[in-house]
Amino acid sequence: MLSNIGVPGLILILILALIIFGPKKLPEIGRAFGQTLREFKKSTQELTSEVMEDLDDGKKTLNK
Repeated sequence: MLSNIGVPGLILILILALIIFGPKKLPEIGRAFGQTLREFKKSTQELTSEVMEDLDDGKKTLNK
């Protein structure tokens, strides 16, 4: 998804964000965005591990 943006696109987005939010608010927004991504990644990993455990339990049940 982000691979099609390229460096010029990222620079343009950064400049627009700097203009819209200002230099004082931008680090707070970045921190909040980072925390959101971390929580999303953690939730995704937990969900994936639960599904894999359920699949393994289902295979063990079928093999008995």
